[in-house]
Amino acid sequence: MPQRPEELVELLPAAEPLLAREAELGDPAERRGLVLVHDLAGDFDAASAGTLAGAHLLATLPHEVVARFDADSLVDYRARRPRMTFNGDRYESFTAPEIALHAVEDDAGETFLLLHGAEPDYAWERFVAAVGQLVERLGVTSVVALQAIPMPVPHTRPVTVTAHATRRQLIEQYPVYWGEMRIPGSVSALLELRMGEAGVDALGVAAHVPHYLAQTTYPAASLTLVEHLERLTGLRLPTEALREAAEANRTEIDEQIARSADNVAVVAALEEQYDSFTAAREGSDLLGSAGEVPSAEEIGAEFERFLADQDRRRPRD
Repeated sequence: MPQRPEELVELLPAAEPLLAREAELGDPAERRGLVLVHDLAGDFDAASAGTLAGAHLLATLPHEVVARFDADSLVDYRARRPRMTFNGDRYESFTAPEIALHAVEDDAGETFLLLHGAEPDYAWERFVAAVGQLVERLGVTSVVALQAIPMPVPHTRPVTVTAHATRRQLIEQYPVYWGEMRIPGSVSALLELRMGEAGVDALGVAAHVPHYLAQTTYPAASLTLVEHLERLTGLRLPTEALREAAEANRTEIDEQIARSADNVAVVAALEEQYDSFTAAREGSDLLGSAGEVPSAEEIGAEFERFLADQDRRRPRD
């Protein structure tokens, strides 16, 4: 039997203070501006940048789980097989996927919500509706996505981003690069679309990960996502651990690239077109071939290649 949206999620006792505060308000306009951040791990998370950013926030800030989603109904275990521990002659443990909503306290004592875990494979509309119900019940006024996409950019230059929102005013400081394009969907994108239709402000940033690092971890992209989250929301978030990880990772990448003349040449070519583009656009932070912004068709093709590679890496029966 299909589940109703509210049956996909369980509110936990830690949600009571948020529910009580919302119940005390006589007018929705009195809401203080609770932010919900989501970093659902899926195919639109190149180098696991969004997932790593969310995990960093949970590792460095006080938090508690306020709601859990029914991952058993939402995740395709055969597409992303959970890990099990086998010892000698028996199975000892099973690490089930999780999708949880955390109440997190930033460095200034401000509470925000973080939806962290696996991107659902099933029931996208019901999942989004369930999140929408939580948005209403908990008094959320803005929803922010953290994602990452593969792009033809060098790791030797600052990480750039694409910003998107349900209202242009939410991301006025970010340039618009793309025209219309058709790309594979994601739960995060559907959530932003449905929130906008419901009149809730929703926005996000997608870090541009060098295409040759899209299948590894790339802390520099995660650091950039956290920095842009601060800029867009006013939250005060720790970055030192990510910054140190990014510096160490940069050293490792440089060493690996230096072992191959071909790789050195590829990076040098990307640096040249990055610098050419930023000089022509006075530092507006994106590049394309020959110093031009990539076309919608080129970006769509890059998405398709990345997703096809992701699919090939999944275990098959």
